[in-house]
Amino acid sequence: MGGPSAEHEVSLKSGRMVLAALNKKKFAAKDITITKSGRWPIFLSELKNNFDVVFIAMHGEYGEDGTLQAILEKQKIPYTGSNSKASRLGMDKGASSLIFQKKGLSIPEFIIVESVVQEIPESLHCAVVVKPADRGSSVGTSVVRELTELAPAIKNALRHSKLAMIQKFIAGREFTCGVLEKNGKLVALPPTEIIPKGSSFFDYKAKYTKGASAEITPPNLPKKQIKKIQRIALTAHRAIHGSGFSRTDVILGHDNKFYVLEINTIPGMTQTSLLPQQAKVAGIPFPKLLEIMIASALKKR
Repeated sequence: MGGPSAEHEVSLKSGRMVLAALNKKKFAAKDITITKSGRWPIFLSELKNNFDVVFIAMHGEYGEDGTLQAILEKQKIPYTGSNSKASRLGMDKGASSLIFQKKGLSIPEFIIVESVVQEIPESLHCAVVVKPADRGSSVGTSVVRELTELAPAIKNALRHSKLAMIQKFIAGREFTCGVLEKNGKLVALPPTEIIPKGSSFFDYKAKYTKGASAEITPPNLPKKQIKKIQRIALTAHRAIHGSGFSRTDVILGHDNKFYVLEINTIPGMTQTSLLPQQAKVAGIPFPKLLEIMIASALKKR
């Protein structure tokens, strides 16, 4: 847990929740907190010789973008979640969006920029979401409704990444759906509707402040639409060749179409996190969820 990303503190919360919930009769766990400068408190040889699997609770760059996974793969150390290639693809919002589109999923119109001086299509002069192209937890994300606000929003996103995504704002209801690899089979969990209470969208505060959002699992939707969200989450997971688990965010627009926003290959594991909530509704308590994730990782040894 930890690491050099802007999500360092969120990662610590996830890691501590995992450590507290692990069944002590089945697992002997060690806290490995990677510093903000990227320093490890343990040698990889010690890790390889003394532990069976690494549980990755690191979000954002380094932990979720395939960097850590590539290090562990080189040392042949098993770990939870998707491999380095799938992780890298999942974090690249532009590349993954194009893959989702090829798989028949709807995505909002978008463009990737590296500076404020790039020409923006007129179709994106309306309400847009501006965000770093390869970060999570809504860090550096803004909703822009006036053209004069666009350049400052791009500058803000580029403080967190070399590239920014400008994505057409889809007004509607927001949902998220986790998938879990259980006994070798990929299953979709009950989706959640997210209704931020004090924010215009599901931003960092709405995500990690207890009570800042209403989270309804399962959502008040016809069964047909719930199943469609689940199919979308399964399709997105398979599209990037994900492994173990993931969580996909979608918007139900006023045109009654579901649009995929992004996929998260290492969803949060804090007390307000959505994947554990969905698993609980599916009859999987948090300690059991962790066991399933670890069992999936050990099968890849």
